[in-house]
Amino acid sequence: MYTIYFLKQCKLCRRNVAVIGAIGRSRQFSTNNPQRINELSSAYNPHELEKAHFNADYFPPKSALCRQPFSLILPPPNITGTLHLGHALTVSIQDALVKWHKMQGREVMWVPGLDHAGIATQVVVEKKLWKERGLTRHQLGRERFEEEIWKWKQEKSTTIIEQLRRMNVDLSWDREAFTMDAKRSKAVTEAFIRLFEQGLIYRADHLVNWSCSLQSAVSDIEVDRVRVEAATDFRVPGYEKPVKFGVLTKFAYKLSESLEEIVVATTRPETILGDVAVAVNPQDSRYAHFVGKRLQHPFRPDLIPVIADNMVDPLFGTGAVKITPAHDPDDFLTGKRHNLRFLAVIDEQGQLTDSCGAFQGLRRFDAREAIIGALMEKGLYKGSQEHSMAVPICSRSKDVIEFLIKPQWFLDCSQMSQKALANVGDGTLQIEPENFEKTWSQWLENIRDWCISRQLWWGHRIPAYSCSVNGNNHVWVAAQDADAAKEKAARLLNCRPADVESKQDEDVLDTWFSSALQPFAVFGWPEQTADLDKYYPLSLMETGHDILFFWVARMVMLGTHLTGQLPFKKVLLHGVICDAHGRKMSKSLGNVIAPEEVIDGVTLEQLGLILEQNYRTGILSEAELKKASDGQKRMFPNGIPQCGADALRFTLLSHNVKSHVINFDVSECHTNKLFGNKIWQATKFTLLWTGKVSAAQGGFAHWGPSVEMAPMDRWILSKLAQMLQAIEGAMEAHEFHGATAALKQFLYYEFCDVYLEAVKSDLKERTADPLSSTHCKTLLTCLDHSLRALWPFMPMLAQHLHQNLPRRDDLGLNTLVPKIRDRQLEAEVDEALRIITGIRRLKKVFNIVYKHLPEAFLLPANGGGARKFQPLIKDLSSLHSLTILESAAMKPPTKGLVEDRIGRNVLYLVVPEELRLALEVDRNRTEQKKEKLLKELGKLQQKVSTSGYREKAPMEAKQSDARKIAQLGEKISRINYIQSLAGQ
Repeated sequence: MYTIYFLKQCKLCRRNVAVIGAIGRSRQFSTNNPQRINELSSAYNPHELEKAHFNADYFPPKSALCRQPFSLILPPPNITGTLHLGHALTVSIQDALVKWHKMQGREVMWVPGLDHAGIATQVVVEKKLWKERGLTRHQLGRERFEEEIWKWKQEKSTTIIEQLRRMNVDLSWDREAFTMDAKRSKAVTEAFIRLFEQGLIYRADHLVNWSCSLQSAVSDIEVDRVRVEAATDFRVPGYEKPVKFGVLTKFAYKLSESLEEIVVATTRPETILGDVAVAVNPQDSRYAHFVGKRLQHPFRPDLIPVIADNMVDPLFGTGAVKITPAHDPDDFLTGKRHNLRFLAVIDEQGQLTDSCGAFQGLRRFDAREAIIGALMEKGLYKGSQEHSMAVPICSRSKDVIEFLIKPQWFLDCSQMSQKALANVGDGTLQIEPENFEKTWSQWLENIRDWCISRQLWWGHRIPAYSCSVNGNNHVWVAAQDADAAKEKAARLLNCRPADVESKQDEDVLDTWFSSALQPFAVFGWPEQTADLDKYYPLSLMETGHDILFFWVARMVMLGTHLTGQLPFKKVLLHGVICDAHGRKMSKSLGNVIAPEEVIDGVTLEQLGLILEQNYRTGILSEAELKKASDGQKRMFPNGIPQCGADALRFTLLSHNVKSHVINFDVSECHTNKLFGNKIWQATKFTLLWTGKVSAAQGGFAHWGPSVEMAPMDRWILSKLAQMLQAIEGAMEAHEFHGATAALKQFLYYEFCDVYLEAVKSDLKERTADPLSSTHCKTLLTCLDHSLRALWPFMPMLAQHLHQNLPRRDDLGLNTLVPKIRDRQLEAEVDEALRIITGIRRLKKVFNIVYKHLPEAFLLPANGGGARKFQPLIKDLSSLHSLTILESAAMKPPTKGLVEDRIGRNVLYLVVPEELRLALEVDRNRTEQKKEKLLKELGKLQQKVSTSGYREKAPMEAKQSDARKIAQLGEKISRINYIQSLAGQ
């Protein structure tokens, strides 16, 4: 009867296919029993419901819409811990797309996986070992330490998979991939060998970002450059006292042959010991006569040269710059240009080396104070001042980065990055939202060769072997194993493989190297498998914008280079999950929420126990434990209520996921649980009256002949079509919040609050009438389509309610096909609904309830829907009587009227004298309240209008103030309305 058909052209296959409701097959309902009311409990209980079996193929398509499969991979969660809400957002987005495309008729391949997360996992397991057993990894040994990590991996992967299953997602579970399993390890080794033999991977001594805490190099994008404008204290791992940054220290270099001196300035006095030159700008006349002369180093017997270099800014500091090539990126390049000595004075542990004389063995920041004291004693200290600077912080360990020269493996990214830039430039690769194309260009235009080696024990051991014959003629080769390395080296060294001595590099590969291979490694590359032919390239890459360069750019570069085609042609980026106040979620703030805590609910005490566990395993320090505990008490004084997985999914997808940040509020989740209950009760209502009407009319088979549908039946079906069209457009544009808004508008307001209320009296008073069977068919049709539309967002609720609906063929629902949209009817009903809202608001102002037998008179606008829908207006406004005035000349024959205009309609409401007097008595108090609100509003508006506030106030404060201003404005507007009515 009401199935909604239209033609849709598949953008991939270019075929026109009849689509039903835009979302899946108009399937037979699951039972012959028309009365299923007893199988639905009194209220929606997600805890009980989500224990049931979930059928990923419950809504099959009518026919295949597209021959091309929809393939994507889940960004593999790190095995460092458990899933958080950021992961929940990712799987909610991807699962909604997977279910949508399934119902569109496409075969779906959604590959799950886990990432070994080299640095992060090693750090957390080291902390655990030290906290629980007082052991370091070195005490344990590499082999036993790796065994501990594999135990950790097994435990965490089990937990993570269980968390994913709790979200009721439709992953291709049999395809699960771990970045260090045998197949993925084979792909990593093959990729390294190919790139090495093409000359793109090379080994060189180079300045790297070194974390003394991790004892490893980290890449440029794993370094946060924290800007400070003045002297600022930083907590540095291993130091009890904070270390001050943002101070410029000035000191003098004496010329060796005269009493003249050059004053230089530095923010890192500890590196003075490694100075090998002082540079000045060649155009700076102040220092022209110094160029070529030598200076006496204050702590070494060396003489160091004064050099001229255009990199020196004569307006910065004193115009003279100390050069320390072994510990500064800019100085490193200057040293190369001028063939200077590279003197390392800080070692891997962050201590001064044996070339530092009396300062040898001091920790770098302890040495800072000692060196300044020594400069004072020598009369070389020239003072200090606060100074802006960027402090390089390791994003993994929070250690201050030390720049050290180390032999490392690098990947030449120059040509690959240019291709990736061109792909976005010519539209071959699309990034959504588009504003991230600028970020893409900024990163790739300034890319440096990628340092891919890490000094860790956990990860893919670099498949590079140092080979020689009798300790001579060293060569590096990349190979699958030691035997293959000897074969390759023998050809290079012109000897027998048996004569070759080989040793594999101790380092491991950067985790992002293996992650970059995921789009094709999961399908069997380097083998040319059937899966690779069928599912690669991916249909879409969906992930967080914060790893656009960490992961997406590297997938594009390596994927294009190694397979000859882009790994995907569209990238969808979502925002970062923050708490309700706009703060990034952090364990130390206590605002991190696990998905299961929202699904199952958790008490404040239980939240505290989780923090205690993190403290015991070394994840949190004692200070962080206290801070996090205080944060939890403020944010969740009553814990987190049980909401269920469906409400969590729906809440996450109700945000604009393309926003830079997404503020998650647990209270919204609880509201969406109540939305689920609204749908539950609407289904119970439908089943109840379907059963009663069927019984009154002798069963479904004997339902009376279909009659012309009532206006409200036609209206709700028109609104149903509108919702389905809105969802279709929203899903294609990845505007999930548009789809959830359309569902809420239809189900919560139009279907439950309006249509159900509109047909209640007919169902009660005319149960045996054919009109009631038409209402029931309309109710079932709306639920059928709505629950299928809801399935990608709230799958368990949608499936459970839908399988309780009667069979479609028992209802005769294929006998009539209504118009898709009736815009004139929609406009007429919308006008009637605005009148209903106006009447309700007016009754609330005067506290009129039904016991007062409320009366109203309405002068409708010409051509409007008010006259046609008089019964609807009366019923939904809870009026005792509603009289339609035929013309403006007619006056209501009663006293105590309050007049209000609703659009072009004039409404007269009868207000009993005692209620009017009560409002008069309350007038003074209302005026005082208004004055208080106006004063508060004025203060807030003055606060937010200052330039300082606009420039410096945190985003969360701005959002909070904006909400307060809107709320105050609405309250004042309401009081003005009440006062205008009271004055009549």
